Amino acid sequence: MIAAHLLEHVPPGCELVFPNDHGVPLHRGSFTTVWHRARERAGLPGFHFHDLRHTGNTLAATTGASTRELMARMGHASMRAAVLYQHATSERDREIAVALSELAQQRRTPSTSVVRLFAASDGQAGGEGASDIG
Repeated sequence: MIAAHLLEHVPPGCELVFPNDHGVPLHRGSFTTVWHRARERAGLPGFHFHDLRHTGNTLAATTGASTRELMARMGHASMRAAVLYQHATSERDREIAVALSELAQQRRTPSTSVVRLFAASDGQAGGEGASDIG
């Protein structure tokens, strides 16, 4: 999609993604006209330019970016703004639940193994008199 846009709308050798017809950055005064036309063609009439920033930073947060990393990406000194982008998603919530379950399974020790270790008749864990329960 981006490659098609570049081929159709960007002059050869231009390094900008959204230049004007002469391959230079859009002027502030003409940007609004170009933006409104582009969002109408995309079927997003209520989409604001700042929504792109929000979407990009929300996606970055979804990948696991830390609050500090988001702050650096956005140029914010306050953690408050960065936290707004760390929305909980059902997919991420599922990933967290699976990771917690795996962690619990790794640390889980059957109660019978505790009995087996300390059931030795001579008081030594795992000694000759150890019970073979479980």
